[in-house]
Amino acid sequence: MMRIAFIGTGIMGRPMAANLQKAGYELVVSDHFNSPPKDLVESGALVCHSPEEATRISDVVILMVPNTPQVEEVLFGDKGVEAGLNAGGAEGKLVIDMSSISPMATKSIAARVNESGAQYLDAPVSGGEVGAINAALSIMVGGAQDAFDKARPLFEVMGKNITLVGENGAGQTCKVANQIIVALNIEAVSEALVFASKAGADPARVRQALLGGFASSKILEVHGERMIEGTFDPGFRISLHQKDLDLALTGAKELEVALPNTANAQELFEDCAALGGQDWDHSALIKAIEKRSNHSIRD
Repeated sequence: MMRIAFIGTGIMGRPMAANLQKAGYELVVSDHFNSPPKDLVESGALVCHSPEEATRISDVVILMVPNTPQVEEVLFGDKGVEAGLNAGGAEGKLVIDMSSISPMATKSIAARVNESGAQYLDAPVSGGEVGAINAALSIMVGGAQDAFDKARPLFEVMGKNITLVGENGAGQTCKVANQIIVALNIEAVSEALVFASKAGADPARVRQALLGGFASSKILEVHGERMIEGTFDPGFRISLHQKDLDLALTGAKELEVALPNTANAQELFEDCAALGGQDWDHSALIKAIEKRSNHSIRD
């Protein structure tokens, strides 16, 4: 059975690592960012004090950290993964970045890891904390077919919809596209519910009616309920979705692609952040629509 170093055990990473552990994989965790979750350690996870140390004793290294700078720090910083690959023999080892980061940066990151003799996959996920806990994540993968085949049993422990999209960088590109779609769906549901409520209709009944028609979506089902109940504990934080839309808008500028509605959604997230909502669930985008409309659907 493979030994897996899992670096980044936050809201998403902790349940993903726990599912690997439950499946019988030997887990290694690093206290590089913060103390490893107590439940993982009590269930037998080995604790290392740096990514380098964790990499040396593991077959696979999985990263689940917030953004591009943190990935680069873990991989190439002092006592990072690269140092562990160079010291412990990189041949046959697999580095999988399941964070959501820049597709452009990913290509150069992947080339550097691949040059070491290890193989690199970018494999960002969608599905939020609930998907991570239930091992129901969608996993979008960029990399070589043989590396994907090697990693697939691990992915199947953490997710259900697993797709090799293309070469390194393609997984991250797919994730950015995913975040555009999710943000615009949240905005659409927010606008619809505020409109219906201010027009005098019960938003809960409107949502129930729409779930049976062509407007039905996972966003309407899950986040529509959050909006109606006002339960905005993350989930997926607004600050993280802002980061992903920044990647989309930066990439769009480089590619000379127009993303007008993505830019508008980012403005609404900025409105929420100005209200102190950086750590609200991204379904709280409705609060920006409510403020601009001078109307709350929960009043």
